Amino acid sequence: MTAGRPGHAAGPEGPDAHGAYGTDGAFVAAVEGLADPLNDPLPGGHTSPWFRSDTVPAAEPEAPHAVQSAAQSSYEAGYAAPQELHQAPSQGPQQPQGTPNEWYDPAGYQRDWYGPQEPSARMAPADPAPSVAPAEEPAPAPVPDPPGLHAEPRTEVLARIPAETELGPAPAPGGRAERRRAAKGRGRRRPGAPPQQKAAPAVAPMSRVEARRAARAAKDSPAVIASRAVGEVFISLGVLMLLFVTYQLWWTNVRADQIAGKETNRIQDEWANGDRRPGVFAPGEGFAIMHIPKLDVVAPIAEGIDKEKVLDRGMIGHYGEGKLKTAMPSDKQGNFSVAGHRNTHGEPFRYINKLKPGDPIVVETRDAYYTYEMAGILPQTSPSNISVIEPIPVGSGFTKPGRYLTLTTCTPEFTSTYRLIVWGKMVDERPRSEGKPDALVG
Repeated sequence: MTAGRPGHAAGPEGPDAHGAYGTDGAFVAAVEGLADPLNDPLPGGHTSPWFRSDTVPAAEPEAPHAVQSAAQSSYEAGYAAPQELHQAPSQGPQQPQGTPNEWYDPAGYQRDWYGPQEPSARMAPADPAPSVAPAEEPAPAPVPDPPGLHAEPRTEVLARIPAETELGPAPAPGGRAERRRAAKGRGRRRPGAPPQQKAAPAVAPMSRVEARRAARAAKDSPAVIASRAVGEVFISLGVLMLLFVTYQLWWTNVRADQIAGKETNRIQDEWANGDRRPGVFAPGEGFAIMHIPKLDVVAPIAEGIDKEKVLDRGMIGHYGEGKLKTAMPSDKQGNFSVAGHRNTHGEPFRYINKLKPGDPIVVETRDAYYTYEMAGILPQTSPSNISVIEPIPVGSGFTKPGRYLTLTTCTPEFTSTYRLIVWGKMVDERPRSEGKPDALVG
């Protein structure tokens, strides 16, 4: 704390009634009595620890904060400036020429206490802590200007010093530690502090009636529930239809081919072992194999045209029951008539519409190979038209009895609305002992 200035109290060396020092050298003696190294320069003989001889004001301009600090320190020290500004050459001891003047160096003070620092626009000039008078002492009277000093009044000079320079705002009140923290933290956000956000507007609580209304509004209406149910039903039906189509177009063929292949192998094994002889066959029993080389078809022929026992198992069915009974390939004359699926379940007759007159069709039995040549086609007829399988088929162009072949299937594709008919005429009968016919060898 700065001691009371001698010029502020009445005494032998105090100011006279007019507020000026009457004795020569009284002002210098009063200045030498000051003891605060932070606010007042020390008298000669006691070098300040923050004194820097190279900080004596020179011709070059100084930083604004240094000018402000120097001006305030000068006036608070009672104009303790070089000797030529305060007294005549004959008054008081003279400072030797060449000796640097005492000067308060705030920049040096900063370096000694805080180390070298780069100037920052946010850092306030480092001024010494202001002197605080005791609470019980009255406020000191202002120091009058010394006689003979041609300078502006103190109040005008201090008024011209801006409170804030271009380097930053004025220092915060308090000690050095507070001012340092204020200078470092000014304009910065504390680490980890969340950014400021606008507070959400307060929502008034709802009453019971409003809450019930809101709950009812949140519930789905019956129309929405019904539409969702209908949509789920349609989706389920679509999935089921897709699965059904996949089953019909793909899986039935896979299964039918497996069954037909097993039946073909069984028939060939029986022929090889000699277990059976030609005769009457039970419904669903395989007894022959049909080859259509142009269509790459090899399918077993079973007795009867039952859908589940014969046709859906990938086999070709022989019309051999009741009114639809037809001849066998081994008969000397007659019409050997068969049926097969055009689509799904092995579809052995899918492409018989592509056969041309003269294309061979071979029926293999236990004892012989019977070769037929395609002779005619009926693209479409009614399912009830059984005249196409008569001994002399109607519409085939045959006019007299012979050994004929009739192939029947459904048309158009993927429907059973009509029947497609293909006729053939036997051109060769070859015992198995003579080997395969030319149609199968080539």
